[in-house]
Amino acid sequence: MALFWILSCLALVSATYGCGVPAIKPVVTGYARIVNGEEAVPHSWPWQVSLQDYTGFHFCGGSLVNQYWVVTAAHCGVKTSHRVILGEHNRASNTESIQTMSISRVFQHPQYNSYTIRNDVTLIKLSSPAQLNTRVSPVCLAGTYDNFPGGLRCVTSGWGLTRYNAADTPALLQQAALPLLTNTDCQRYWGSRIYDVMICAGASGASSCMGDSGGPLVCEKSGAWTLVGIVSWGSSTCSTSMPGVYARVTMLRSWIDQTIASN
Repeated sequence: MALFWILSCLALVSATYGCGVPAIKPVVTGYARIVNGEEAVPHSWPWQVSLQDYTGFHFCGGSLVNQYWVVTAAHCGVKTSHRVILGEHNRASNTESIQTMSISRVFQHPQYNSYTIRNDVTLIKLSSPAQLNTRVSPVCLAGTYDNFPGGLRCVTSGWGLTRYNAADTPALLQQAALPLLTNTDCQRYWGSRIYDVMICAGASGASSCMGDSGGPLVCEKSGAWTLVGIVSWGSSTCSTSMPGVYARVTMLRSWIDQTIASN
């Protein structure tokens, strides 16, 4: 009877906080002009995490995919001594009801290549489950066979630099709407550095920048926000006329599923 009650509660939680449907709706004002982004509606990207070191320094973003797991970029170099902050909007505030999570295990993609930046994905297992609520809920993961065409408008978010030479990252979570590019189009900018495990977005007046790494590129699919890319690399000056490059979740989904299932 107790087990049935627990399972019923879990089902209710996942129904209440299903993936990709924020309780607080995001407002995206088109290709707004995080470089040339805009402040996000507080807590409207409830899967957005801040990865921080023991001093509280924010070094990368990430996305909550279920109560125990966060996906980020391999190049972020996450260690179990780092921590995962959930439910944050204003990093300068100490009144937000954030969840500070310790990390039990870190799984870097075994084929991650730091030279080509292929397979730029790491999974983080939390030491205890995230408490899902209106400010903290998971994103949906793109399926292996999902198709996200060039031109589709998607959104990236993060606390990355708002200009490449800025002294510090912004306190408030930023967002930017970006169109996807086909890899053929992206190769016009980046040539042979673009592989099938990458997806490009931008070159439209906004860009991810340092500090956004590991964070989400989400597109709406069937009414839910879906993680399509993981912020990976791009212009060293965060040029808004060059596309940003993201790890392509459809190509990495089977490794993500296998890693979560076996751990």
